[in-house]
Amino acid sequence: MGSSNHAPGLQTRQARFDLLDSRMLGRFLRWRSARIALQVPLFIVALLMIYDGFFGPQSAPENAATVLSWIHFRGLVVLALLVAGNLFCMSCPFMLVRNWSRQFFQPHRSWPRLLRNKWLAIAIFGGFLFAYELFDLWKTPWWTAWIIVLYFLGCVAVDSVFRGASFCKYLCPVGQFNFLSSLVSPLEVKVRRMGICESCRTRECIQGSAEVRGCELWLFQRLKVGNMDCTFCLDCIHACPHDNVGITTRIPGSELSLESFRSGIGQFFRRSDLAALVAVFSFGALLNAFSMISPVHTVEDGLSSLLDTSSEAVILGVIFTAGLVVEPLLLLFGTAWISRRWNRRKQPILNIINRYVYVLVPVGFGMWTAHYAFHFLTGLWGLLPIVRRLTLSLGLMDPLSSGFFMRPLFPRLLAFPLEVGVIGLGAMGSLLVAYEIARNDVPDKWWPTFTSWALLSLLMAGMAIWLMSQPMEMRGTMWMG
Repeated sequence: MGSSNHAPGLQTRQARFDLLDSRMLGRFLRWRSARIALQVPLFIVALLMIYDGFFGPQSAPENAATVLSWIHFRGLVVLALLVAGNLFCMSCPFMLVRNWSRQFFQPHRSWPRLLRNKWLAIAIFGGFLFAYELFDLWKTPWWTAWIIVLYFLGCVAVDSVFRGASFCKYLCPVGQFNFLSSLVSPLEVKVRRMGICESCRTRECIQGSAEVRGCELWLFQRLKVGNMDCTFCLDCIHACPHDNVGITTRIPGSELSLESFRSGIGQFFRRSDLAALVAVFSFGALLNAFSMISPVHTVEDGLSSLLDTSSEAVILGVIFTAGLVVEPLLLLFGTAWISRRWNRRKQPILNIINRYVYVLVPVGFGMWTAHYAFHFLTGLWGLLPIVRRLTLSLGLMDPLSSGFFMRPLFPRLLAFPLEVGVIGLGAMGSLLVAYEIARNDVPDKWWPTFTSWALLSLLMAGMAIWLMSQPMEMRGTMWMG
């Protein structure tokens, strides 16, 4: 497979719309304290969640830690990624504290070369999905508060020792989720005019200046392609002396089929760790939803009898190993073998997987969006019990006395068609990506290769629709939909 130094069409074409050109929003984003202004409100909310998680009622529907973390935060994150981009990383409150701590701790070490990949992040991401089910984090305000505290401590500890944004790039599970999801977002931080970049000798966007730091994710704008590893931190925008970096619109998912070299990342098809991250991201969406429907209890009972154990950790360990390791390996290797057989090629199967696994990103994100948006829309009023507790403590009128807010904003009958639509859009995106990759990879025999990966995408979409058609636990809320 060949590659090029620049992404055709993405880096050289003039963008149609740039957020920085809008009068009000552009002026705000150009303000050097814009990110702090976004981080401070979320930092205050995080402090509230920590306090309520430790000292508030330990009933999940009445506690800010659980309601905001597992219903509102996740729903808003996927919706923001769908309509805009990586807005949470841009507004991340953990980085606010980390930046403040760097006034006292100046990191001098580079992140170990052996760990400059996503393997640790994959382990943490998969481990978190497992711990979420094992410890029922969704109904435990105390543990949820501890997770937030540990996030603050982990971010400060890592980035007080290692230069750059090592925590974001190599460890943060929320960051990895956002990075992959933003591959299908409609906005991208990118160069406006390539000619200006090619003539620039100071390279402040990556090296920084005396007043503004450069990109801490090591994404050199002239060679940057797409949203992978980009936190939308705006540092490159503020650092560029030529005003040549913008936040522009693009075709969602357009970077998934490119073989270009990407600054700070390399080439997708040479990164087995990125391929594994995509697999865990995509199949994790199915497993996370499966853990919340009634058939999972039948599976758990069967495993309990088969293994002669009542240990939830062992039973869930088997389920998660099957869902995050065995199933992805079987389906990916099977699909790669079929596509190779149909095309009669001698390319190693692992190389085929590394190239084509990105087909699953749109349908995987579609599943995450359908699932989290369902809980967000049907449990939106889950914040009201907290408001009720606070208002009653102040002697004010009960806002829930009428019982109006006891009803879901989105009844289940209306939510399901929306879920199917979102998953369907994800599947269509996956088909388009499969088509583009196959046409670039095997122009003369693209149809068999496209067909094999298209079938896998449709299979995952079908599994996702079946999962969302099942009665799902309304975790952390008092509304049953």
